[in-house]
Amino acid sequence: MSSDESGDQVILATASYDHNIKLWQAHSGICQRTLQHNESQVNAMEITPDRQLLAAAGYQHIRMYDINSSAPNPVINYEGVSKNVTAVGFQEDGKSRNLHVSRIFQVSAPVNCACLHPNQAELFVGDQSGVIHIWDVKTEHNEQLIPEPDASIQSIAIDPEGTYMAAVNNKGKCYVWRLSGGTGDTPITLTPTKSLLAHNKYALKVKFSPDSTMMVTTSADHTAKIWKTADFSQMTELRDSSQRWVWDVAFSADSQHVVTGSSDNTARLWSVETGEVKREYSGHQKTISAIAFRDVLYS
Repeated sequence: MSSDESGDQVILATASYDHNIKLWQAHSGICQRTLQHNESQVNAMEITPDRQLLAAAGYQHIRMYDINSSAPNPVINYEGVSKNVTAVGFQEDGKSRNLHVSRIFQVSAPVNCACLHPNQAELFVGDQSGVIHIWDVKTEHNEQLIPEPDASIQSIAIDPEGTYMAAVNNKGKCYVWRLSGGTGDTPITLTPTKSLLAHNKYALKVKFSPDSTMMVTTSADHTAKIWKTADFSQMTELRDSSQRWVWDVAFSADSQHVVTGSSDNTARLWSVETGEVKREYSGHQKTISAIAFRDVLYS
C-alpha cells in the first residue's frame, strides 16, 4: 500500500464513540473528511464493493454516506430495528441504493455478528448465548452449531476462498472449521479443525486476509494476533504500549498490512510481517469502535 497506490481508491474510515466518522488518506495519516453520526455510537461499518457508499450501523438504524460527496449527511437512512445493529455487510454486487428487507432471520438471543459465505447463499450468525446459526438464505433452512455453551460468540469470519470459518468468543477462544460443499445443491459441511486460546481476555474480532493465508484476532488484552492458516500457529503479535482494547481490524488488499482501532482513540497501520506500526491515525476523542478499509487492489 504505497503512496502511489493511495489515490481516491484507498478508503480508510474510522468511527468512534465521539459520534464522528473520519475518512483518512491511508498512506499519509491525513484526515480528509469528518462525518457526523450524532444519534448513537457506530457498532460496525462496511464500504460497498463499488466504493461509493459507506454503511454505518448504530442503535436502531443504518446510515449510508456517499464517500465521494462533500455532503455531511447520509444519503440513505434505514430505520426499523428495535435495538443495536451490530453487523453490516453487502452481497458482492453491492446493490444498495434501494434498501428494503428481503429476509428476516430471528433467533432467541441478541445477535453479535453475521458473516456471509463467499457463495452468497449461506449466512452465519453468532449470538450471545454461544450459538452459531447457519442460515440458507435461499431455502430458509437453518442449523445450529455450539462450540462452547454459554460463551458469547463475538465475531465470525470466512476466508475468501471459502475454506475456513473462524469464530471468537468472550472467553478468548478461537474456533476454526474447515468448510466443504456449498456449491450447487451440495450443502455446506463444517469439520472442526482447531481450537485456540487466542487471548487471555475477551476476544472481539476475527478476520481472514484477502489471500486466505492468515487470520487476525483482536482482544481486550490490548493486542491483535496474526495466525498462519497453514497450521494456525501464531505468526505476529501487534502490541503497542499505548494501545488498549482492540475493537476492530481490517487487512489491506495485498495482505501485507492491517489496520486496528483501539480504546486509546487511535487507529494504527501495522506491518503484518514485522509487527511494526507504520502509521497512526489520531484525531478521535473517544474509543474507535469500527473500521472500514478498501484499497486499490480490491475489485
